[in-house]
Amino acid sequence: MDSKTNNARGFLFWATLVGLVFFTVYPACNWLSAQRDTVHRFYFAWELGIPLVPEFLWAYLSMYVLFVLPPFFLDPVRQKRLALQLISGTLAAGLIFLMFPSTLGFTRAIPGSSFYDGPFRFMFSIDQPYNMWPSLHVVYSALILLALIDRAPPVKWQAGAWFWLALISVSTILVHQHHLLDIFSAYILVGVVRLAHSKGG
Repeated sequence: MDSKTNNARGFLFWATLVGLVFFTVYPACNWLSAQRDTVHRFYFAWELGIPLVPEFLWAYLSMYVLFVLPPFFLDPVRQKRLALQLISGTLAAGLIFLMFPSTLGFTRAIPGSSFYDGPFRFMFSIDQPYNMWPSLHVVYSALILLALIDRAPPVKWQAGAWFWLALISVSTILVHQHHLLDIFSAYILVGVVRLAHSKGG
């Protein structure tokens, strides 16, 4: 069995495990928050004046492209490390969601253009307006892209990865899915998780 086959099988194993953890923790926390009488609003009033920029939806949804990149750039050891980081980040975020349930301040609305009707409905069906911080959208994007950056590709590719991460982070606010605290807390969690698994294999 060649190394590419082993790499693909390892990726499928870890991707399945990450998926099981995510689809257990995130929907459950959303459901619990929806049942609660009190959820917190962790944002500044002025943030609600940030305009909706529907074009950034594509940057937001580009996170899903990241999920298929690891087997092309990471060896099995690095794939395992990334998977453990994603699992740890999900569990830590889930604990925060349970302790500090939060809700979105923006009114979720579909832009007037029919061009965005389907994509926005898709986004709303996946991301509920609860459990805002830390943003798992940013946590997952940052952990995957930083793992790719760690492979030390040419500088131009590193710059492209950083730019992609910046676009995804900004997009979460400009499509009215998150607030500033959600982004900052996501990066703090990413730093903690990466430090905890810095020697993991």
